[in-house]
Amino acid sequence: MPDPAPTQTETQTQGDRPSPRLGRFVLIAASLFALVLVAGTLLRLHARHQLHAETLAATIPTVTIVHPGGMAPDRLVLPGRLQAWYSAPVYARTNGYLRRWYVDIGQKVQQGQLLADIDTPDVDQQLAAARAALATRTAQRDLARITTRRWDRLNAQNAVSQQETDERRGNFAASEATRHEAAAEVERLETLSGFKHIMAPFTGIVTSRATDIGALIVAGTSAAQPLFTVSDVARLRLYVSVPQSYAARIQDGMVVAFTVPDYPGRTFQAHLIRSSNAVDPQSGAMLVQLVYDNGENLLKPGAYAQIAFTFPGTDATAGTASSPVRVPASSLLFRRDGTTVATMDSSHHVKIQPITIVTDFGTELEVTGLPPQSAVIDNPRDDLRDGDEVRPQDTTHGT
Repeated sequence: MPDPAPTQTETQTQGDRPSPRLGRFVLIAASLFALVLVAGTLLRLHARHQLHAETLAATIPTVTIVHPGGMAPDRLVLPGRLQAWYSAPVYARTNGYLRRWYVDIGQKVQQGQLLADIDTPDVDQQLAAARAALATRTAQRDLARITTRRWDRLNAQNAVSQQETDERRGNFAASEATRHEAAAEVERLETLSGFKHIMAPFTGIVTSRATDIGALIVAGTSAAQPLFTVSDVARLRLYVSVPQSYAARIQDGMVVAFTVPDYPGRTFQAHLIRSSNAVDPQSGAMLVQLVYDNGENLLKPGAYAQIAFTFPGTDATAGTASSPVRVPASSLLFRRDGTTVATMDSSHHVKIQPITIVTDFGTELEVTGLPPQSAVIDNPRDDLRDGDEVRPQDTTHGT
């Protein structure tokens, strides 16, 4: 049988009941709203936490770390100057005018080679007068000799007195002495005239010329300047001042390496031949002389050089705080207690370390009181204190 039709009351009850689709929509909307609230809250908490972390990080200074790297005295680099083995300024020894020069700077010359000629009219006239005076004295001497011989024969015949004979002999001796005086004057002027020819004192290179044709030459005055400078550059002397702390380690015959700006990247070898064996009280250093064989004529006298002394590592305290190490000069801290450096421990905290400066190399310092494995803070802030936390920015190894 067919179901009976619903009554009016049942129909109204079904119309008042909510739809299942609408309930699901409300539930989804509520879930999304709750999710947005939770996400926003989490984002605000994360941002607040990140801001707090950045604020804390900003209070921790960032530092550059430098490691000393070990014992320093094994290598010592010092400036020096190259000098010619021989260098002679050539002066004029007579007055006059430069007639002609035959060599210029950079030319090689041999010992005794003619460098220039000087025109000396005054000396030439004096020499001519001296030769004429010598001829006169010679004639007078010859006449006195003949007269003396004649009076000696007459005296032997008792024709003249002994007194007169002795007078003639005295005149002859005086004439002879006067003649020697005139001859010496001629020799002096001839020697002076010979100085009109300027000669090279030894084999070398002309490194300067300070005269020209027609220039007035005045000799024997404090204002006189050398006409030429001749230098022997087959070997070069290398002078360097070694600090007193290294003076005891300098030995004759040491082979030392050096460099010059002319040849970047190239190393030359020189031998230590002698030292002054005395410390200059003004500089506190000992002068050392080295020699370089310049057979290839590569290096020039007067050039600047960097000399590197290498010493054997014989310090029994190497690797300890008592062995010298090198640190940058910018790492120093000058406190009331003395000279210090700031170091960083393994937990990134500051430790102020007192040191003693042994040698100042300018941009670097040789110090004691610091282990080679220390992490030294370069360019530290003045307000750093023991225990401060720091953040290492970069680690570079020193010398």
